[in-house]
Amino acid sequence: MEAGDSYLTIAAPAEAASRERSSKFLAYAYPVQDEGQIREILDALRKRYYDATHHCYAWRLGPGGEHFRANDDGEPSGTAGRPILGQLLANSLTDCLVVVVRYFGGTKLGVPGLIAAYRESAAAAIGAARIVERTVDRTVRVDFPYIVLNNIMRVVKEQQPKIVSQEFDNLCTMVFAIREGRAAELIEKLKKAGGSVPEEQ
Repeated sequence: MEAGDSYLTIAAPAEAASRERSSKFLAYAYPVQDEGQIREILDALRKRYYDATHHCYAWRLGPGGEHFRANDDGEPSGTAGRPILGQLLANSLTDCLVVVVRYFGGTKLGVPGLIAAYRESAAAAIGAARIVERTVDRTVRVDFPYIVLNNIMRVVKEQQPKIVSQEFDNLCTMVFAIREGRAAELIEKLKKAGGSVPEEQ
């Protein structure tokens, strides 16, 4: 794997439930693309578990997990959101949201107990998910005269980029998606084959 052009996330939503001294913890892990989607999921969970004591969560977004947030939702500071975020970091996951819904059962767990309960709940939800590797892709557009179509198609066959769109006329245009680490080589070969690749895509 070339460094920096792939990342780990989860393939589909997963969940887990546990009890800790009569408190019930429901943990959910979701693959997410942006903050709007995160807000929708949180709103839906708050509606569904409207009578729960806390909805604590953490998320990371971006190929390097550069955008992240942890929320304790009323639990003592650092006892819920941070341990959940810690599990995302421990598993190197990004584009992922983990929410732990707590129903307070009447017995206080104390700070170490809370940290352990939220950490283990998050770990269980992540453990129930299928972790997948995704590539950071770059979009490459090439324009070329119809006469060099065969040369271009040879490059496509050899490099195997994903074809996003194609238009064949006197002047043809193809748009590809290819992992960041291989984009420069693809562009170089498309140019040699007679294509012109607009800069800054």
